[in-house]
Amino acid sequence: MPCVVDDQVLIRAGLAALINAAPGFEVVGQAADGHEAVEQARAGRPDVVLMDIRMPGLDGVRATEQILAAAAGSPPRVLILTTFDLDEYVYAALRVGASGFLLKETPPHRLLAAIQAVAEGEHMFAPTVTRRLIETYTRGGPVGPEPPSDLCPLTARETEVLRLVAKGMTNTEIADDLVLSEATVKTHLNRTMTKLNLRSRAQAVVIAYECGLVAPRREPG
Repeated sequence: MPCVVDDQVLIRAGLAALINAAPGFEVVGQAADGHEAVEQARAGRPDVVLMDIRMPGLDGVRATEQILAAAAGSPPRVLILTTFDLDEYVYAALRVGASGFLLKETPPHRLLAAIQAVAEGEHMFAPTVTRRLIETYTRGGPVGPEPPSDLCPLTARETEVLRLVAKGMTNTEIADDLVLSEATVKTHLNRTMTKLNLRSRAQAVVIAYECGLVAPRREPG
């Protein structure tokens, strides 16, 4: 049951109509700005918030942060809508815990599939897209032999799993690389996210880059 947030009434109404017309979907709220989005998320308890990123007043980033911080129990998943795939606002939204992003030009069937996937706990960005976002909006410091101090709560194995996640590897690929089961990889990642107070895999990637655990790839120049 999604909530639709967009400051343009025609886009908001069109998205709501599209979602309501699909079997198994029902829009539980609509909002024209970030402040309304926070209130709708509190009142309607949606499982997914379809969030416009650029809005007057409280933008999608701050609204996402407030919604996730205020949620009791299982917080809603926030799916960001943006016009540009390398929008700096998207990076900021991922950093505060958004579960992914879609371009506004996304075809209707993919939008519905994305809402369903995010509701089920998946994240809507391919590893290559995640890497491109992070490498564009973070500065890479030297990667040393010891874990950065910010990651001290992690065990050596958890740190290694985080490093591989930040490189864009899936749980299956990490399991193959470290000769572990996928369940063990998932356990390490869940413990990492708990220790670092993270809400999403995207946040884990951002933290790894910002702490210098992984350095952005430099294009030859």
